[in-house]
Amino acid sequence: MPLDTGGVANFDLSAEGQRRTNRRAAPIPDIDTGPDIGAALKAVREFRSLDLQQLADTTRIRRAYLSAIEEMRLEELPSRPFTIGYIRAYAVALGLDGDEAVERFRREEPVPDTRLRAPIGVQTGKDPRLTLVIGGGMLILGAIILWNVAQRAMTQDAPPPHTAPPAAVAKARLGAAKGPVELGAPLPAPVESTTPDLYETPGLAAATAAGGSSDAVAAARRAEAANPTAEPKAPKQPLAPTFTANGTVYGAAPQDSLITVQALKGGSLIVRGGDGSAYFARQLSAGEAYRVPNRGGLSLEVSEPAAFQVFVGGQSKGLMPAPTIQVGKLLD
Repeated sequence: MPLDTGGVANFDLSAEGQRRTNRRAAPIPDIDTGPDIGAALKAVREFRSLDLQQLADTTRIRRAYLSAIEEMRLEELPSRPFTIGYIRAYAVALGLDGDEAVERFRREEPVPDTRLRAPIGVQTGKDPRLTLVIGGGMLILGAIILWNVAQRAMTQDAPPPHTAPPAAVAKARLGAAKGPVELGAPLPAPVESTTPDLYETPGLAAATAAGGSSDAVAAARRAEAANPTAEPKAPKQPLAPTFTANGTVYGAAPQDSLITVQALKGGSLIVRGGDGSAYFARQLSAGEAYRVPNRGGLSLEVSEPAAFQVFVGGQSKGLMPAPTIQVGKLLD
């Protein structure tokens, strides 16, 4: 049996009876491995069979930055404080002491006074909106200054205002009346400011007299239309013998109408068909008129018979005989 001199860690016999020795295991890399800290971190990563993408997901650091740290391409990294933070996070993710990794980096790269660089990808240009705001403000300020200068120049070149001669002013003062001032009688109000006649809802008085029943009002109107008994009040002024348009004339054309109803004062006029539906309804002012079309079955309802004059063929037939009447009875 051969002697064990201690130069072999272990050995075994192969099936063929040959002796085969194993090499010593490779040393485990740490912070001090390699020529620089980047090489040490890369050696530990490869020893643990990790790739850069796994470490990038763990540390939230870009894979390009981790690769630049391993190759010590410091010009591709942000400023020195960011680089130190990345090295510490990289070492901690590999299970190493982050402070020792940073200390080795500072020994190998002793540049503490390096000016900070802006983060990669950040633009330092000015906001264009600020330039527009400042430019607009300067334009407005310049326009105000020019306007004031132009106004002052125009005022200086303008002739002095006209004034009355002193003699005319003294004469006017002497001619002014002294003592209390008497006012004349007040002038009448203009036509457009006069108070119009109060509007009365058609059928309101009849409904009130009937206790508010609409059926009683309708029955009373039908009775009045069948047997008109109430004589309309005589007008305060004589009636015109022939029709003269003193306002808007509604209704049919002159050739299609025989009966015309004209308002002597403000009042309502409703024209109904044979089925009771409203054919025309309007509040007429004094002078306005309505030409009744030559159509059978029509009836007229007015708010006040004395407020409407009836014309047949252009000739006066007097006032409306009743608040509600069939059109055909006006021809009798």
